[in-house]
Amino acid sequence: MNYLKTAVLLTVLSVLLIFSGGALGGNTGMVIALGFAVVMNFTSYWFSDKIVLKMYKAKEVSEADVPEYFGIVKELAMRGKLPMPKVYIMENPTPNAFATGRNPQHAAVAATTGLLELLSKDEVSGVMAHELSHVQNRDILISSIAATIAAAISMLSQMAMFASIFGGRSNDNEGNNPYGMILMIIVGPIAAGIIQMAISRSREFAADRGGAALTGDPLSLASALMKLGQFNKRIPMQANEATAHMFIVSPLVGGKSLRNLFSTHPPIEERVKRLQEMSGAAGMAS
Repeated sequence: MNYLKTAVLLTVLSVLLIFSGGALGGNTGMVIALGFAVVMNFTSYWFSDKIVLKMYKAKEVSEADVPEYFGIVKELAMRGKLPMPKVYIMENPTPNAFATGRNPQHAAVAATTGLLELLSKDEVSGVMAHELSHVQNRDILISSIAATIAAAISMLSQMAMFASIFGGRSNDNEGNNPYGMILMIIVGPIAAGIIQMAISRSREFAADRGGAALTGDPLSLASALMKLGQFNKRIPMQANEATAHMFIVSPLVGGKSLRNLFSTHPPIEERVKRLQEMSGAAGMAS
């Protein structure tokens, strides 16, 4: 169901992109929208891993540097029949982790020093299995596509707004309802953002399930998620909002209003509940 939901949401997002291009700029706008999507997706596909790792000053490590952490990733990769990803550490007291890379052959996993200090070996294994599940399912690429299409829609909206202010409307737009255009300028980016967040949440649920299946220990991942959720509230991470969806738990601190619509991650309580159901356990945490 998560895969079907993702496919439907991506389709809706793509349709919204084309519709926005047509509504805001006629045929020219539609071509511009598709051009934005192609260029941005290509850039994201090839370079997002290097950009994100550099952004968080992640350092590549070897088995000699961190034998337990590296060994966990190596064992899980072998169990999942995946190429061995590059292993990174971020010097940061906030416990968190992410995976990146355009495909399993060019993947990397990164964990903060705070995560490795806080969690037990089984919990670290659960977290890394979650990240390798993202790699296996090519979720990094799916999230990048969703993010870049949403960004293209926002750019179109801004272009249309400036065009309407300075009178630079295209001939393709002649006869269009100006109120409809204004509505699209306002609603388009919001709708795109909501769909993008929904895709991100769907992939997190799928990665939880895949990670738990890989280790055979759903409760260790559930325990890790509870600890990470608690500590990220107490020690918030200085994270870029554009990359928040990549982490296993959201590094951003915010209120609970409209959380279900605009959060990159599902509520930790719901994730833990699903993992408990996988294990056959009930009520481990409330």
